[in-house]
Amino acid sequence: MTAKSDKTDLLQGTLDLLILKIVALGPVHGYGISQRIQQISSEVLQVQQGSLYPALHRLEKRGWLKADWGESDNGRQAKFYKLSALGRRQFAAEEASWLRLSQAVSLILQTGRS
Repeated sequence: MTAKSDKTDLLQGTLDLLILKIVALGPVHGYGISQRIQQISSEVLQVQQGSLYPALHRLEKRGWLKADWGESDNGRQAKFYKLSALGRRQFAAEEASWLRLSQAVSLILQTGRS
């Protein structure tokens, strides 16, 4: 995943968290996940296929995602992902952890400001 016009590496696990969030919104295929992340982030985050599909396979292998073949909007066969029960629990834990981390970083960044 890259930030538009800035090749900043994201924290380990951030892509997994974003994928879990998008899939939690409803069944979606890989390209749809990439598009939603880009749209919701106001075009700041872009997920490349070389990062997305290995992450989807990893999450499916861990049992966090389930996948079924279906027809996409353009009539092509696509793998649609949804959260498993284990994935819902994992997403809740990862989201809570991310919120704690981001709040802590914000506190540090605000130190010394008036």
